[in-house]
Amino acid sequence: MYSGSTLTRMSGRVLGAHQKIDRIARKQLSMLLTNDDLFPASGKILHFEGKNGPDAIKRKSPAKDEPWHYFNPFDDDDNQLLELITHHYEQLIIELKAGNNERSAFEAAWLAHALVDGLTPAHHYPYEEKLTELRGGAGIETRTTIRAKWILPGETRGEQLKNNWKMWGAKGLFMTHGMFEMGIATIIAPLSFGELSIKDDDIVQLQHKGIAEWFRHIAREIAVLNMYENYYQKGWTPKLAWQVRHKLGPELIKTVALAWYGALIDAKLVEA
Repeated sequence: MYSGSTLTRMSGRVLGAHQKIDRIARKQLSMLLTNDDLFPASGKILHFEGKNGPDAIKRKSPAKDEPWHYFNPFDDDDNQLLELITHHYEQLIIELKAGNNERSAFEAAWLAHALVDGLTPAHHYPYEEKLTELRGGAGIETRTTIRAKWILPGETRGEQLKNNWKMWGAKGLFMTHGMFEMGIATIIAPLSFGELSIKDDDIVQLQHKGIAEWFRHIAREIAVLNMYENYYQKGWTPKLAWQVRHKLGPELIKTVALAWYGALIDAKLVEA
């Protein structure tokens, strides 16, 4: 999901989907707490987004230690993102127990980022598989320089141009992904999501399933809407924009708020 240019501390504050979701999720969390000081404030969490968030690593160290937030909800063996989410969730519990506000803010932000990306329809597309095809079978770990990351190879000059058009051109792999996420950021930017509410049953489901399986369940519900496929075929339509406003956006916010609340429960700081 779009989180700003990642170049400055203020990146994404106006048009940053991750930042928008985190801000509203933190407000939702406040409604569940009798002591709001138990969890880091919104400003501290947002410090670890954008320039200090997972997306910035892609600029600082190409193909090295980059969090990979793509996920196939219907592949039971696709556990890489689930392991990352579980790691941040468990670390958040540890830091909340310890009362370490700064580390808690970091874990809360990076957990939220992984959750949101993993639920975003563009991240359900087999991006890595398609990118590897365009790179002549070379895996993403071989992109060890800026040039290797942004310029695709080819055995001939013509093949290289063709591959780069499939990446950067109209309906190219990256351009489709980027414009879809930019569209979501634009749609949700002016919204308050005032109708959003978290129910007791939502908390029960998280506690019953555990963070990983609960997340997989939500991802499957979003994936069956085929939002990214419909965008690729028809672009932005009134139906798709409605789904972002009333289905995807609220679900992303609720998921982040519930994950944070679940960590507080598991840290024994609030009662289930």
